[in-house]
Amino acid sequence: MTLESLRRAWRHSDRLFGALADEAWLEQPIALRQPLLFYVGHLPAFAWNQLGRGVLGLPSFRPDLDGLFERGIDPTGVDAYVPAVTWPERARVLEYRDRVRARLEGPLSDPGLPRDGEAVLAMVVEHELMHHETLLYMFQELDHGLKRRPPDWPALPLPCEPRPARTVEVPAGEAALGAVPGSLLFGWDNEFPETRVSVPAFAIDARPVTNAEMLAFVEVGGYDERRFWRGEDWDWRARRGLARPHSFRGTGESPAVRSLFEDVPFETAAHWPAMVSWAEASAYACWREARLPTEAEWHRAAEGIARPAAGNVDFRHGSPVPVASYPEGASTWGVLDLLGNGWDWTSTHFAPFAGFEPMPRYPGYSADFFDGAHYVLLGGSWATDEALLRPSFRNWFQPHYPHVFSQFRCARSR
Repeated sequence: MTLESLRRAWRHSDRLFGALADEAWLEQPIALRQPLLFYVGHLPAFAWNQLGRGVLGLPSFRPDLDGLFERGIDPTGVDAYVPAVTWPERARVLEYRDRVRARLEGPLSDPGLPRDGEAVLAMVVEHELMHHETLLYMFQELDHGLKRRPPDWPALPLPCEPRPARTVEVPAGEAALGAVPGSLLFGWDNEFPETRVSVPAFAIDARPVTNAEMLAFVEVGGYDERRFWRGEDWDWRARRGLARPHSFRGTGESPAVRSLFEDVPFETAAHWPAMVSWAEASAYACWREARLPTEAEWHRAAEGIARPAAGNVDFRHGSPVPVASYPEGASTWGVLDLLGNGWDWTSTHFAPFAGFEPMPRYPGYSADFFDGAHYVLLGGSWATDEALLRPSFRNWFQPHYPHVFSQFRCARSR
């Protein structure tokens, strides 16, 4: 990673925030996240705390904002978060952002950056790139009247029929999870060390479940059948009054699917991957007398896929596309869409590999979430930056969080 990589990330951040109307900054479109203004300050605060103060030893010029914007939230066991904060004016936050960037530019232009500083720079860049996607989760929930579609944003893909659903048999073999320390220019602590797992033979859907297939689950009463749901998932569904996926909008006369800048007629999005929470994906799989694949099974199924060209990634389309649109991205076993379009849910709790060591400069990055309350997702979405598409990269979210640009597929033991 270089200073130019960071500048590129800054430009993309500004492009995304530029899509918000002035009156949107204090909106909290996802109840479990901070208001949008927080993230305008969080990205420069992270860069400053890690690089400016941490590596370069520069004195703070706004320690109050360094602390206020230091870290986001991920509360568990609740459906909403109410911040007890008086937020500064947007102009002050933007001034802070610009001053952080200006103060980092000079030292980061110096080729004499300490060796450990190169890894921290890479961490800061990847942190910003990851937030581009998670910001869009919030933007998608924001009232469409508070957003402006950038003029260069790709048009929605045309509807088309996907390949028929089928099951692929994957023979027993070994899966490699994670990465060998020192093999990557940069990796997050949960990616290490490499872990090899013996995987018994299993069957898996060749492509993800579509919105149309999820609608079939709704129409047969799947959201009203307790036997398909774990106890805590059923309680969550009942408490939230959930009768269909969160992304399904509109009425019976004009159903639609939520996308970033508009609600798309259902017939247009019918063959997009179904974007649902882990709990809903697991219930659907149970209805199909199946289950979600494990992290090791996903890696075994993904053997031989091309990276990263053969998938809907890196804002290539600006939205999901119909499943199986990239047949050239098939794995050795013929499994499709393992890279891009949506993050694949797995049945594996987010946990450390044996020999895990926390990052010295960010020890809580992963360890704070090894709590049995988060599940691993793999592969990437249409909004995942190309830099994050390495095989060892692991994402994770709570089972009742429906806002991830996700997808899922069913698996069965053999």
